[in-house]
Amino acid sequence: MKLSLYTDYSLRVLLYLGTNGGRRVTLGEIADGYGISKEHLRKVVHMLGKLGYVETHRGKGGGFTLGADPGDINIGEVVEATEPRHPVIDCTPCIIAYACTLQSVLKQAENAFYEVLKGYQLKDLLNNVAMQQILFRTTDT
Repeated sequence: MKLSLYTDYSLRVLLYLGTNGGRRVTLGEIADGYGISKEHLRKVVHMLGKLGYVETHRGKGGGFTLGADPGDINIGEVVEATEPRHPVIDCTPCIIAYACTLQSVLKQAENAFYEVLKGYQLKDLLNNVAMQQILFRTTDT
């Protein structure tokens, strides 16, 4: 399985906001911190806001914060919300597709992947001192 950049950026935004403990963070700050495009992040943050994972604060002193407690943000649910599910392989052109058991094995593997992710909340990923130091360093500059 390979996750899309959209999902990658979604998880990065949540990690960044979670590491900043409720402080309002700007889109530019997140983009600069990770070295990624503000335009890509704008779409990601907008969608995360619609899903309730991010809260938007407008006006002077505006920015973004987590829309929920890190203990209530399930990583598997975020990935499911941001990642379109596609078969691991495309079996339609294969002459044995109607009789092959590989499809069900791959579907089981995909389901197991999502089940593992559902075992983690954002708070579980925030208990990483090295990551916190890197992300805090980016906010000091």
